Amino acid sequence: MKAAIRQRAAELGFDDCRFTTTAAPVSAGKYQAWLADNNHGEMNWLERSAEKRTDLNKVLPGAKSVICLAASYQSSDDWQAASDKKPPATARLSALATRPFPGVVARYARFADYHDILGKRLKTLADFINGLAGRQVQMLWYVDTGPVLERDFAQRAGIGFVGKHTNLISRRLGNWIFLAEILATLEIEPDAPEQNHCGKCVRCLTACPTHAITAPFQLDARKCISYLTIELKGSIPGEFRKAIGNRIYGCDDCLAACPWNRFAREGQLMKAHARPDLAQPDLLELLQLDDAGFKARFAGTPVLRTKRRGLLRNVCVALGNVGNKIALPALERAAHDPEPLIAEHARWAMEQLNPQGA
Repeated sequence: MKAAIRQRAAELGFDDCRFTTTAAPVSAGKYQAWLADNNHGEMNWLERSAEKRTDLNKVLPGAKSVICLAASYQSSDDWQAASDKKPPATARLSALATRPFPGVVARYARFADYHDILGKRLKTLADFINGLAGRQVQMLWYVDTGPVLERDFAQRAGIGFVGKHTNLISRRLGNWIFLAEILATLEIEPDAPEQNHCGKCVRCLTACPTHAITAPFQLDARKCISYLTIELKGSIPGEFRKAIGNRIYGCDDCLAACPWNRFAREGQLMKAHARPDLAQPDLLELLQLDDAGFKARFAGTPVLRTKRRGLLRNVCVALGNVGNKIALPALERAAHDPEPLIAEHARWAMEQLNPQGA
């Protein structure tokens, strides 16, 4: 049965498929301590679902197995590689520059929404498992949305290991992977767990622009650029705005620094859903979007979740970091936006580009 499920998962585009039990991960206590220290910031749903995350039978009564899956979003396309290049040390462009001010979107969001793409295939795989079992098996499947400590289960299933940046690393796929899982009342023989292979490497810690990785395997989400530009709904703390640079949705620095990426393999499943236009979007163009324009531009992508107010907040910060006086007229208009969050960050950006107000 395991071989058949793996084969079907591969046919559906998944790059790995492994199995584990529903027993609570040994890291459950550390997760509770992480929450107690408020490292999750305003992500209150993590606290509300904490009990379920450490007891999957509260998610699916009678659950016996977790089918863990991975899909690579590594791409060898030139547009991906070019957009990952860091801006020059002199971040501000020349006052005579006429080229657009590019923003940076995290790699995983340069595609159509992976929740939809993987979710459809999980349903197909679940139907296949029911056919194999010859009976109706109770199953629930999740793509980054369920009350499941998915990285911990994926490590125990052997897909990869949790690195010092707290993300999962696959020795075959590197860091650029989506995780998904199917909980099932069917008992399936578990696979062997993966061991940690970070060694003495601390590249991810030193790569983090805001020092959000406070120690190996410890992340303060409140400092993380991905949290600040996506999960945080209010004002970005002033102490982190400069470090955000021209990132407008997420951050890949700790993932990109990992040496295991030399084994990263291009994923075919996501390739067909690539959105090259999201790799280096022009900040000034984005700042002109009204609500309808924002929804049209980002429909069907992960970026939609920030809403216009969140994205344009980030765009203003990015312009304050990498723009010049050419951006001031657009920021002036944004400073009068009906949305107070956008207006506040636009005024901050203007102060960075024109401190004397001349």
